[in-house]
Amino acid sequence: MQRVLFICHGNICRSTMAESVFTELVHRAGRAGEFVIDSAATSTEELGNPPHRGTVAKLREVGIPVVAHRARQVRRAEYGNWDHIVYMDAENARDLRRIFGDDPDGKITRLLDWTGRPGDVADPWYTGNFDATYRDVLAGCTAMLEQL
Repeated sequence: MQRVLFICHGNICRSTMAESVFTELVHRAGRAGEFVIDSAATSTEELGNPPHRGTVAKLREVGIPVVAHRARQVRRAEYGNWDHIVYMDAENARDLRRIFGDDPDGKITRLLDWTGRPGDVADPWYTGNFDATYRDVLAGCTAMLEQL
């Protein structure tokens, strides 16, 4: 069983999008029984909130079910619960170092580093561009599933 946790700042845009996309890709591949998938925030700003309306709209547009989720913050004690802790941008990486301290098992990776074009997934909270975020999330999730 592979345990995957997607991380972003508030857990309402990118990480919930990645959780929904990866869940659907795993389902379509007939591999749902192989994975536990969740998402979390590095901050406390959006705790308890549902996915952002832009994330919901984009996922509905492309026919991907939105997972039932409320924003939560990742906790230091969770490090051992996950095989892959997958973040979206450099700010998330800094915050994860603050939360976990270190990554002794090498399980923390950036989503687009799974692809042939490493980089950050832009935060649509600031850009307003949920299309670009979806393209990056889909590319990262697709590449990750192929490699797992």
